[in-house]
Amino acid sequence: MKNTFGNSVTLTLLGESHGPGIGAVLDGLAPGIEVSEEAVAAMLEKRRPAGAISTSRRERDDFRILSGVFRGKTTGTPLAIIIPNSDTKSDAYEALRHTPRPGHADLTAEYKYRGFQDYRGGGHFSGRLTAALAAAGGILLPALRKKGILIGTHISVLGGGSSICDSAFPEEPGRLEEALRSLEGPGFPTLSPDAEKAMTGRILEAKQDGDSVGGILETCITGIPAGTGEPWFDTLEGLLAHILFSVPAVKGVEFGEAFSLIGLRGSGYNDAFYMADDGRIRTKTNHNGGVNGGIANGMPILFRTQIKPTPSVFKTQETVDTKEMKNTALSLSGRHDPAIIHRAPAVVDSAAALVAADLLALRFGTDYLGE
Repeated sequence: MKNTFGNSVTLTLLGESHGPGIGAVLDGLAPGIEVSEEAVAAMLEKRRPAGAISTSRRERDDFRILSGVFRGKTTGTPLAIIIPNSDTKSDAYEALRHTPRPGHADLTAEYKYRGFQDYRGGGHFSGRLTAALAAAGGILLPALRKKGILIGTHISVLGGGSSICDSAFPEEPGRLEEALRSLEGPGFPTLSPDAEKAMTGRILEAKQDGDSVGGILETCITGIPAGTGEPWFDTLEGLLAHILFSVPAVKGVEFGEAFSLIGLRGSGYNDAFYMADDGRIRTKTNHNGGVNGGIANGMPILFRTQIKPTPSVFKTQETVDTKEMKNTALSLSGRHDPAIIHRAPAVVDSAAALVAADLLALRFGTDYLGE
């Protein structure tokens, strides 16, 4: 029944897809962090479905901050954000009550909660709850930005056929910062306009076929002080992987170039150290993604997250009837995304921000992000 993440700075998620609302509680925040409702709204807008490549469910996300903020600054007490659900159409899910959707958590939820769960729209397992995580990111990301820490995510690869690839993050610090800032606002999350055009076309093709596509996100974090992280069980990579695998549809996480350079020997994979002009120790390559021994080494932290194709498709699929205990076929109706990968960067950025805030509080003290 674990719905809370973090050690010093914690996040608790609550609610169900078709319930009255969803929410997040951030605890352990330093007092004095500036809170902008515009920044929270911007993160929700970044995650919100847009156009023909997304679901037709259009939640307004009219959030309310119920506690933990006074006169525009955090008080240091639990900060609660509530987001009402207003665009629910639950009738389509009554027919699915005893026919679990392949690829979803319908069956495992039944096993765990013994039929008492809210099954409408995936209930507590729904991607709808990621809106609450994105809202929390609207608190954390600006606070980290003030400390010189930037986080950005783009679609690196779109699947569903031959791979469509976006440009990689640039290595030169100035251009990298420019790229990260270009990903802060709403819009399709690619670095290349050509990739955006090709990827949106691929998603529309899948939608026309009643199907879906997935792909790979690439995330970069810059400005994390060297030495941030813990050895063994609370490593920077371990905590990031933990929270990323909590995000619906994530099936794989890679740090640095863990798989693509597997053919190299150690002498080629190792990142050689050198003294940079600014007097800091840098590495000539970044195959390890900015982390050694679970601790930040001062280079950009790079990781990739695999997002599976949306499991709700409009093709007939095989399933079972859990009431009659027999095989059956399932044909879906309702409103579903042909891809969620273009909405996921806001969620991944927010998840990474929570890990960063938590580890920084552990290393430098709970007042690190406050004024």
